[in-house]
Amino acid sequence: MTQVSDLPIAIQDNIQKYRVLILDFGGQYTQLIARRIREAGVYSEIYPWDAAEAALVDFEPAGIVLSGGPESVNLEDPPRVSQVVFDLGVPVLGICYGMQAMAAQLGGSVEASAHREFGYAEITPLDSELLNGLNDGDASTPILEVWMSHGDRVNSLPAGFSVAATSVNSPLAAMEDADRKYYGVQFHPEVTHTSQGQAIINRFIHDICGCRGDWTPENIVLSSIKTIREKVGDDRVLLGLSGGVDSSVVAALLHEAIGDQLTCVFVDHGLLRYNEGDQVMDTFSKHMQINVKRVDVADQFFAALKGIVDPEVKRKVIGRLFIEVFDEASQELNDIKWLAQGTIYPDVIESAGAATGKAHVIKSHHNVGGLPEKMRMKLVEPLRELFKDEVRKIGLELGLPREMVYRHPFPGPGLGVRVLGEVRPEYVSLLQLADDIFIQELREYDLYDKTSQAFAVFLPVKSVGVMGDGRKYDFVVALRAVETIDFMTARWARLPYEFLEHVSLRIINEVDGISRVTYDISGKPPATIEWE
Repeated sequence: MTQVSDLPIAIQDNIQKYRVLILDFGGQYTQLIARRIREAGVYSEIYPWDAAEAALVDFEPAGIVLSGGPESVNLEDPPRVSQVVFDLGVPVLGICYGMQAMAAQLGGSVEASAHREFGYAEITPLDSELLNGLNDGDASTPILEVWMSHGDRVNSLPAGFSVAATSVNSPLAAMEDADRKYYGVQFHPEVTHTSQGQAIINRFIHDICGCRGDWTPENIVLSSIKTIREKVGDDRVLLGLSGGVDSSVVAALLHEAIGDQLTCVFVDHGLLRYNEGDQVMDTFSKHMQINVKRVDVADQFFAALKGIVDPEVKRKVIGRLFIEVFDEASQELNDIKWLAQGTIYPDVIESAGAATGKAHVIKSHHNVGGLPEKMRMKLVEPLRELFKDEVRKIGLELGLPREMVYRHPFPGPGLGVRVLGEVRPEYVSLLQLADDIFIQELREYDLYDKTSQAFAVFLPVKSVGVMGDGRKYDFVVALRAVETIDFMTARWARLPYEFLEHVSLRIINEVDGISRVTYDISGKPPATIEWE
């Protein structure tokens, strides 16, 4: 890896100089917009549509994207684009509701469409700075295959705008004012269903906004190391190491930046995957030479969870006790002035209520929301601005094993929310063995990387089975595997029947106490990926 001293000063100081601001109007795809922009090598950040004008100015964006949203601009008091967006003199791209809000506020009109569009559509691009040369059809009949999701449509253009694309149901499927660098598209370029979506985003941020692609894994790592060293100085830092992707990457990044100034506390609460505690110690303590203090407190966690069946209560009990144990362990360490956390950008967004604080919180995140006051340590969160895919890439850049960096997501409360109902030690042991067999076979059959997340779930019900000449009455496990790009929606993985049969036979034959295996074929929505 390039040394920090070798990094050009322009990148060291200005890796976020080229920045795109996304104003969120409550769209379900807003995080995708941010990720697509970052995939193009440009830093992006999400603000609520009603953020203070001073905050928008202070961000100093090279361009602004107005997201989609569920509202209608024709409501009595609809979400509006702040006037400062148009006063900044930077390019603006409105997507779906963002296009409609721009059109309405600049003098055009928006109406409820008689033909709503939800899903696949074809549009015909016209002469357009944003769309020229992009084509999913043949040379004589240019078309773009896009994804629509709207009920309203722009009916008349504001002064200075021209039609950039049309469709059967949307005569104004895209619009632009090239002089002022204002653009609007009725479709969603951020989703993979829009074939030229990334090309459209690239054209806006690179060609129109003039952003340079400095947001790369190597530059992020080197800039982060520089920032950590400047922030921490010679102080010591404490990290709660869980063995998950985020905390593992934080550990590697901090170790690279400050070496022996880092101390990790690994709270082994007994709710990890099979043999995971030993694997964590082997990787970080033995091979990476990081100072790791292991605290075995499984009995304490099981006692605290006794009799609790509500999943959100379980999450809170586990989170609270984790902090208490971690706090107690940290008291034995001297001169620790900083606490490191593996908070990533989606944690921050979702814990605030989706992208803007206006949507419902689905699950609480245990590593967002502040520190126990008595710890009196300052906080360092090196991954706070990063999405999960970026975290994985910088993990590889730091030399972490690919099998660790690309492990499937694992919930913060661990197996506490994969054992349905009350969490008992014997239930966790059965689940660990069944889950380990499932993951082993996914890797053996080269299916692990073809699924986005896979795991077993323990059901606290018993089922009749027959083993040899004897009748058994044992527990049930469900296998879950999904395919997804963004984890906001997911489809169940179509694993081969022969594979599922093999895994089922192994679990029932090898795990004494399980008599039946089921496979979950629920999508998200309506189900969530995790069962609790």
